[in-house]
This record gives sequence, C-alpha cells and structure tokens, in this order.
Amino acid sequence: MEHPVTPAEARAALETVEGGRLRVIDEIDLPSWYWWGLALCWIGLGFIADLNHPWITAAATCAFGAAHSAVAPRVVSGRHRTRRLSVSAAVAGCATPRLVIGGLIALAALTVALGFAANADGARHPATVASVVVAVVIVLGGPRLLAVVRRNAARSATAT
Repeated sequence: MEHPVTPAEARAALETVEGGRLRVIDEIDLPSWYWWGLALCWIGLGFIADLNHPWITAAATCAFGAAHSAVAPRVVSGRHRTRRLSVSAAVAGCATPRLVIGGLIALAALTVALGFAANADGARHPATVASVVVAVVIVLGGPRLLAVVRRNAARSATAT
C-alpha cells in the first residue's frame, strides 16, 4: 500500500531532480582538445601564410576547413565534452554551435586585422604574429564562451 507523499518529501524529490539537471548542464562544453587543436592549427595557418606561397596557403586553408567540418558536427554542439555523458539537445540548447561558428568568423576577421596591423608595423611574419595572438584568445576565451552557454542553460532550467 502506498503512503501519501508529504510536501517535504515532494520538495526534496524536486530538489534532487533539479540538482541532477544542473550537474548535467555543467557537462555542456567542448572537449579541451578542440580548443588546443584549433589554436595550433590557427598558428600553423599563419605560419604557412607567411611563407608567401599562395597555393600552399590555399591548400592548407582548405585542409583545415575540411578537417574542422569533419570534427565540428560532433563537438560544437557542446553535448559531448566527455564520453561519460551526452547532454540532450533540449538541455544543451541550440545556441552553442551558433556561438562557436560566429566566434570563429570573428576570430578570422581579428586575425586579418591584426595581420595588417603587424605588417604595417614592419613585423617580419605578420600572419604568424596575428595567429599566435588569436590562438591565445581561442585557448583562453573558448571555455569562457561555453561558461556563458552553461549559465544560460541553467537560467532557463530554473525558469521552467
């Protein structure tokens, strides 16, 4: 025979469920290897661009784009930080891919602007200089970008 659930028991059960949901939200992130790989490839492209061989630069850029487009669909959603847990799309939301891809476009523009500035200042390897600066932004800023996504997901989880 079932006994009636008291308000305190119901509240405790709801708090347990909410705590579990917040732990799942904490898993929304990209693997750390993504940020480091992106940063190293960014520097590599800058170095190759400074070699002044347009065909090699174009081929390296295409190879980078192809490699990123093969990896991105799996990791840019923020749902697969580790193999332990796959966050549902309903919890992760759809903002992560847009933020990451938008960030990459902004970083490409920043790289070009920094490269022009370094070149105007007389740097011998302006694309490499610009790429190193942007790589630091990627490694330090990428995880912070996902922290914003987690905060927004937690906020929307408590609003429902």
